[in-house]
Amino acid sequence: MGHDNEYHDAMIAVLELVWGEGFMAPGGKGNVDRMVAGLDLRDKQVLDIGCGIGGPAIVLARDHGAHVTGIDLEAPLVAKAKTYGKAAGLDDKLAFKVVEAGPLPFDHGSFDVVFSSGAFTQVEDKEAMFAECLRVLKPGGWVTVYDWLKSPGDYSDAMLYWFKMEGLTYAMRTLEEYREVLQGAGLVDVVIKNASRWYRLKVREEYEKLKGPYYDRMVALIGKDDADHFVENWRAMMVVCESGEMLQGYSRGRKPG
Repeated sequence: MGHDNEYHDAMIAVLELVWGEGFMAPGGKGNVDRMVAGLDLRDKQVLDIGCGIGGPAIVLARDHGAHVTGIDLEAPLVAKAKTYGKAAGLDDKLAFKVVEAGPLPFDHGSFDVVFSSGAFTQVEDKEAMFAECLRVLKPGGWVTVYDWLKSPGDYSDAMLYWFKMEGLTYAMRTLEEYREVLQGAGLVDVVIKNASRWYRLKVREEYEKLKGPYYDRMVALIGKDDADHFVENWRAMMVVCESGEMLQGYSRGRKPG
């Protein structure tokens, strides 16, 4: 059964305008560097789950020397990732594949590191996802994830409004739930970090740019109606970030062995 693509061209154009070419999550290269700080990736096999349009995989290959396999559910995103990877001259270090939802299509112990930036936010069964991460890791390998998380309790009306504006499927967990999921999957040396402050400050700056200096470029890219939608979308996201309901979290754990 095919996957219904959620990321349309207008959304991708806006995300790249705000977050940089190839990126569909905040922070760009700096966020990728933070996610793998302290890990030696040179000539290592890295799986990028939810690779999107390839920005993080390119950073991992170009700047950290990794061999990266990027996977995503959405064929148009993978096609764009391949285009960017080729333009970067990294064909020998990058492979991008469309996959189906469910078990990962790789053998046990295939990768040294499993990496995911902003994609697990949309995975409902995180327990199964991290169990699969553990399975495809070599003994001693690491999983490192950046994700959007939530504060404890039910979603507020403001959060539900933002979900509606986004038009995406979200399945957020709390920081403590993430710790429990990683440990429950069998990962050890688990570290969970609340890194919400940096984006709480950044999101207002992005909103001001979208309704100000970026607005005319957005209109030229996607038309006035879509541009106005994304300005309101960003305002709604800013509200839940600044209230502390939406959090930014880093999670890392190691496969025993």
